[in-house]
Amino acid sequence: MWSLITRHLNDIVAVALFVIGFADLLFQRNMIKKIIGLNIMDTAIYLLLASQGYITGRKAPIIVDGVESASAYINPIPSGLVLTGIVVSVSVTALLLSLTIRMYKKYHSLDLDHCLMMARREG
Repeated sequence: MWSLITRHLNDIVAVALFVIGFADLLFQRNMIKKIIGLNIMDTAIYLLLASQGYITGRKAPIIVDGVESASAYINPIPSGLVLTGIVVSVSVTALLLSLTIRMYKKYHSLDLDHCLMMARREG
């Protein structure tokens, strides 16, 4: 039992982080805390992808010393997906933070329910 847990520890941690981030996204009213929850979820996905793409005893897919056998290297696709995801995540976070700043300037609050109530009064 213990060996099963230690063998899948990265997967367990990734699922736990995802659940924490998802709960934060659902139950928090503050926009900054929601953005933090979204970033925690992103991190969980990156951890899962990186741990699934890693194979013990293999190297990065860079041909060195003439070794061309595919069995000597890891699959580069999960690493590429993680790097692409990080770039997209930073962009989305920057956009959300800029929208949060505009929301604060207009409604003087970061509470999403309060801002929605104020927006309905205006419209």
